[in-house]
Amino acid sequence: MRSVVFCVILLAATALPNARADDACNDFKWDVSQERALFASAPTPVNAGTDAKTAPSLVPGKLYQVQLASQASVNYVLEPGRKARADSDHGGVAILKMPAGGAYRFSMDMPLWVDIVANDTLLTATDFQGQRDCKAPHKIVVFDLAADQTLTLQLSSSAADSVRMTITPAPARKF
Repeated sequence: MRSVVFCVILLAATALPNARADDACNDFKWDVSQERALFASAPTPVNAGTDAKTAPSLVPGKLYQVQLASQASVNYVLEPGRKARADSDHGGVAILKMPAGGAYRFSMDMPLWVDIVANDTLLTATDFQGQRDCKAPHKIVVFDLAADQTLTLQLSSSAADSVRMTITPAPARKF
C-alpha cells in the first residue's frame, strides 16, 4: 500500500512542473486578464507607418496585428531608445489617440522595443514585465500618458515582421 501511495505522489510531483510549463502566461505579477481576453480575440490588421505621415491611429481596447517595415526604412520622430540589433530588424510608427490621461499598458506577443514620443521627448516607461514562453502577451510596458496630446508610438528592434499588440488602461495600483 505504501508503495502505491508513493507512486501516486511521485507521479503527481512530476506532473506539476509540466502543468505550470503548459501555461507560462500565469506568472505575470499583475492581473493581465484584460490583456489575455483581448489576445484571445481576432486582431485588426494595420500597417505600421514608416514616418509620421503614413502612421495609422491606434486606440486602446483593441487587438492589432501590426505589419512592421524594415527598420532601416523607418523615419522615427526621435531615435529609438534601443539601437537595432541586426540589419534585418523591423519597426514602425503609429499615432496614439488616448481618450483619457493615465497609465496605459502596451502588450505585445514578442520581444521588441517600445517608445512613446510626446512633445519631442521619449517618455520613460514606469514599469514593464514579460514572460519568456508566453505569447498572449509576451511583454507589457507601462507608460503614464496625457490626454489631448499628440503621441507617437515607435516600435523597433523586432526580429519578426509583424506583432500582435494591444493598449489597455492600467488598473489602479493596490498597495
